[in-house]
Amino acid sequence: MSAAAGSSDRTGPGTPVTRYGKTLELQGDAKKIGDPAPDFILPDLTGKEIHLSSLRGKVVLVSVVPSLDTPVCANQTHRFNQLASDLGQDVAVLTVSADSTFDQARYCKVNDVRNLIMLSDAQRLAFGQAYGVRIAGKTVLARAVFVVDRKGVIRHIELVGEQTNEPDYAAALRAVHRLREET
Repeated sequence: MSAAAGSSDRTGPGTPVTRYGKTLELQGDAKKIGDPAPDFILPDLTGKEIHLSSLRGKVVLVSVVPSLDTPVCANQTHRFNQLASDLGQDVAVLTVSADSTFDQARYCKVNDVRNLIMLSDAQRLAFGQAYGVRIAGKTVLARAVFVVDRKGVIRHIELVGEQTNEPDYAAALRAVHRLREET
């Protein structure tokens, strides 16, 4: 699958990413389509540790946002929350940010977000490192969308080139629907 214009279908150092036109350097392990999705353990809103491997057998859409306190991240989270309500039990939709679980819970309560599994990478930025979306010198992650198949393989990546833009929701949904049809 191809990435949207101005976006990349890979992550990691050397992948072009900007914010308001200023180049940002990514840190972490480069990822590309076809790579195994690294397992992770991140706390949800209640502090319960969620493992990616516990979702094996489902199609998993991972929406990565820099901070829920920005309009673009809020829009992205709201949009995936709406879309998740129509995807069914065989799809898990996650949002990962470097916000604390407290900040994520506050955001979800105020904005009535109920259809996503919210995960915090605030403590160690381990997800950002493992997926190549950690922004060097910052405590935030780069805006991206990953779709992982039922066997744990990355089948879609959109690293949003200009971080003030939203991702291509239609492309992510096409990837999810295509994988749902595979047996």
